[in-house]
Order: sequence, then structure tokens, then C-alpha cells
Amino acid sequence: MGIAAGREGPELPEARGALSGALLRRLRRPPSEPDPPGEALPRRGVGDGWGEDEQLALYTCYELHYRGFRGVDPEWEWDPGLLELRADLERRFLAAVRRELGPVAGLDQQLEQLLIEPVDGTGPSHHLLDRGERWQAREYLVHRSVYHLKEADPQAWAIPRLHGAAQAGFIAVEFDEYGDGRPERVHSRLFAEMMADLGLDPSYGHYVDAVPAEALAVVNLMSLFGLHRSLRGAAVGQFAALEITSSPGADRLARALERMGAGPAGVRFYREHVEADAVHEQVVRRDVIQALLRDEPDCEPDVAFGIAASGLLEDRLGALLTERWEAGRSSLRIPLADAPPPEARVVPVGGAG
Repeated sequence: MGIAAGREGPELPEARGALSGALLRRLRRPPSEPDPPGEALPRRGVGDGWGEDEQLALYTCYELHYRGFRGVDPEWEWDPGLLELRADLERRFLAAVRRELGPVAGLDQQLEQLLIEPVDGTGPSHHLLDRGERWQAREYLVHRSVYHLKEADPQAWAIPRLHGAAQAGFIAVEFDEYGDGRPERVHSRLFAEMMADLGLDPSYGHYVDAVPAEALAVVNLMSLFGLHRSLRGAAVGQFAALEITSSPGADRLARALERMGAGPAGVRFYREHVEADAVHEQVVRRDVIQALLRDEPDCEPDVAFGIAASGLLEDRLGALLTERWEAGRSSLRIPLADAPPPEARVVPVGGAG
């Protein structure tokens, strides 16, 4: 099945609260149009930074820097009022991450820990390999689609914020993510083909309404780090955590999908990552992190923070998935058609995907 790249962005998502509702209503109007009475764009969030309403609002603000949304004026990308709201959401999110992390271990210690694969590992990839069911694998791809259908794009924002050897090493890995210049090997396309093989809709942004705040937060963190020059060290740390740890998990996921009857397109994405990320691990450690710290040693705490923050958000998402699956429940806000009967508060949708 061929996967065509859409020229238009996705539809705006559904609101998850007062804040995202006000933002989405405003985006449906031109930036130059005055606000109706009582409909002014909010300037601040009201939650703790983790909630569905705030994470969706932040995701929506960031998406204006990627493909935008169908029917939304592209001038919204740099609207001062929207940027003010985004800055407040970012501060709340970053504060929530730092608060939950507490003191962050040193960089050398964290890098060593990333290289250790626990003997009695837990998490979604272990679950799917050992006892996962096909509906759970399909859910996993839905969660990951929020990032992998634009894989490497959030990290690409960091390229002009680096220089010299660190920039060259960073670009070398990113070039591989983009298929070494071959469109049919671009990783986001391989992920879309895998989704199609498992009967899912590979359209960009199709499942945003289905995924919970925990999945949005993972990609929001990438966008936050990539879009701020002051956080370039954290962007490198997140990039390192992603590249260093992915090979073993990718191998487990490929074997799980093969066991569940996936075809060649259904395992190609993860098979590619088993080989590619084993090489990337060395490049990121030597040619990106070490090179960056030679030139900018003050970035070391931020690199350590980026690694820790990435691990925290992955753990939050992984805990949600395994907890729900162990209980025989869907991990999505809108379950797929082949999932078990959902909780009363979740409304299922028809169709295979």
C-alpha cells in the first residue's frame, strides 16, 4: 500500500476543557478578526501542567509550527497573543517536569544507566513481546503516531542552535532519520506503512483525539526543547535518550509484531531502528554530546536534564499503557473497534481504525 504525504494539515482536534476549547474556537477565525464578547484568547492556563486540557492546548500551539491545521490561517503561527499563551503553558509544563523529577543525576551516571538493559525489564515493549495481543499493538502504534508520523522533525529545530562538530554529528543522525535522502526510507513513512499494515489510518494527526495527555506530553517535550535555544542542551539530552535506548525495544516490538502476523511492512520500521540506532548511539555519545561539551561545558546540566525528563515522560506513558492492558482495558481515550469494552466515560468509535 502506498503512503502519500498530505499537502494539508489535519483537522483541528476536539477540545478537552475550557482552555483548549477557547483556543480552538479562536483558531477557526482569522487572526485579524476581533474577538466576540467573552471570547478573548486566554493568556494563561489554570492546571498543574499535566492535564488533558493544557497538554492539548500546548500541542495545538506547537502544531502551528509543523503542518498547521486544515482551514486555520497560517498567520496564527506568530500571533503575539497565542505566543503569550504558549509561553505560559511551557512554563507550567517545564515546572511540572522539574518538580516531579527532583534532583537530577549527573550526565555520566545517566549515560551509563541508558546503556544497561534490565534483566527483568517491564514496559510496553516487554508486555507486547511476552503476552501482548494484536489490539494492544495497534493501540501502541496509535500512541506513538503523534510523534513518529513527524519523526525527527522536533529535533531538527535544534540544528541551527548547535555549531561545529556537535552540529555535524547531530545532522548525520538526522539525515539517517530522513532516509539518507531517499523518500521511500524516511522513517515517518516507514511508520505510516506499518500503521497501514496493521489496519490503522496512517494520516498525519488522525489519532490526536484518541491519545491521552501522557502521549501528547512526550512529543510536547521534544517541541519545547527544540524550539528554545536556551534549552539546546536539553534537546541534545532528549535526542541521546531516544537514540541510545531504542534498539532493544525496537527488536522486541519487531518480534512481537511478527508473532501477531504483521507483514514485511508491519515490521520494517522497527527492524530499521534495531540496526540504525545501534550506530546512532555511538555517534550521539561521541560526536554530539562530547563535541557539544568541549565547546559549551555549561550545557552539561541541561543535557542531563533532557535525558532525565525524556525518561520521566516515557515512564509515565509506559505505566499508563501497561496498567490498562494488564487490566484488560483500552489505553486510549477513544478505543479502536477491536479493543475490549471501554470504561463508561470513554466513547468508542466505529471502524477498524
